[in-house]
Amino acid sequence: MRGTNALLGATGLAVFLALGEAVPRLGLVKEAYFPPVARIAGALGDELSDDTFWTALGDTLTGWALGLAVAVGAGIVVGVVVSVVPYLREATASTIEFLRPIPSVALIPLAVLLYGNELRSVLLLVVYAAFWQVLVQVLHGIQDLDPVADETARSYGLGTWARIRHVLWPTALPYVMTGVRLAAAVALILTVTAELVIGAPGLGARIAVAQNSQAVPEMYALIVVTGLLGLVINVGARTVERRALAWHQSVRGEVTV
Repeated sequence: MRGTNALLGATGLAVFLALGEAVPRLGLVKEAYFPPVARIAGALGDELSDDTFWTALGDTLTGWALGLAVAVGAGIVVGVVVSVVPYLREATASTIEFLRPIPSVALIPLAVLLYGNELRSVLLLVVYAAFWQVLVQVLHGIQDLDPVADETARSYGLGTWARIRHVLWPTALPYVMTGVRLAAAVALILTVTAELVIGAPGLGARIAVAQNSQAVPEMYALIVVTGLLGLVINVGARTVERRALAWHQSVRGEVTV
């Protein structure tokens, strides 16, 4: 089954690349706007041999990793505290529902005013966007806690921290890992967006420079890099999720199938 899926995926990718090569060659789209895949691949090779490309990639990964780490830590802590402290969930519900839908890109002017095009501007946007992905999942996970299991833990004399560790956390962990996976993707999107719009060092800023200088193949090559980066991050997040939840029924069922 996995071999068949891999073959189908490879076939689909080959067809997509063939179309990307044929469409501009046949004149359906001007090469000035969409160069053939071969030219994009050549530009990608040039980028990979350029030291400044690797510096930009490092800047992007730094902003992504730091922002994701802060967002995940804050989301888990705030989610647990809000859920455990009596009446705090009800008191903060309206505030959370008000702040959560605000697009992170709407905070770009604030980030520029506060930090200019520094890394801290990127972190502000990334943390704000990724934080809600984790927080909401944590809240849903704790809400799914079996009240019978919680009362049983209380009857056995387990304190607050012991109940969090042995009852609440195992219940919420599948939701937490889903939140982390979603936050990882959102963090990458906001990192590249911030670099592209604000001009902070990274792949996004490099894409903007390529666009402004009419280096179209280089621009598409850098876009391909961001796509591959997103793919690697998603695969890595799913791998971590499966390992962290190896004991969970959903993962064991997936492995069995």
